Amino acid sequence: MSAPTLLIIAHGSRDPRHAATVDALRARVRSMQPGLRVEAAFLEFNAPRVPQVLARLAAADATEVIALPLLLTRAFHAKTDIPAVLREATARHPRLSVRQAAVLGPSPLLMDALERRLHEAGLRPADRSSTGVVLASAGSTDPEAIAVIAEIAREWRHTGWCAVRPAFASASLPRTEDAVRALRADGVPRVAVAPYVIAPGRLPDRIAHGAEAAGADLLSPVLGPAPELARLLLHRYDEARAAAPALLTA
Repeated sequence: MSAPTLLIIAHGSRDPRHAATVDALRARVRSMQPGLRVEAAFLEFNAPRVPQVLARLAAADATEVIALPLLLTRAFHAKTDIPAVLREATARHPRLSVRQAAVLGPSPLLMDALERRLHEAGLRPADRSSTGVVLASAGSTDPEAIAVIAEIAREWRHTGWCAVRPAFASASLPRTEDAVRALRADGVPRVAVAPYVIAPGRLPDRIAHGAEAAGADLLSPVLGPAPELARLLLHRYDEARAAAPALLTA
């Protein structure tokens, strides 16, 4: 039997950099596991949409799909939007079994990717103990997602940084600029902003503007197609494949 198709589900954005990043990440995953069929689809704004890709897979006689949300926290899209889209598609294509994998975060691989981006932006290992980091995420109205970001910041603080503070581009407080200024007020000599987001777009731009407005010393790029992120996608795929089937039903 062939391995299940990996379907990466991204939210989508009017910003063309978003879809380009998803495509680059898909290409990296394919290069890491040749022979695995890897597709990508979007909930909105970009094509192809999830129903289109699942219809194409069903027409090609695919029998099993693992749908992996390209999300860092388990918030509304992972809990509601994606399951609804997958249930509808399953009802239309009863011979196609689809299971939803876990979201990407939290994971040590994501922390490794964050650190990779900080070093690429110019932070040296010797700077670690004198640097405070703003862990800047997109934000959510979901308390579970906000609590996860706060916990990641607490854990990351214990790896040698002077301080780590969470911040949010929308829906929650503090904003990036407020977290940068709070670290300055605490006497932190160097402040770096690490966007905890996968692809460029409106909210990552808001993080960058906040970092600049507050005078952060360093802003790292978004996670993008980092090798650690690609490995994490394959890890979540393997987890879902090994788990007892919990197929979506209409």
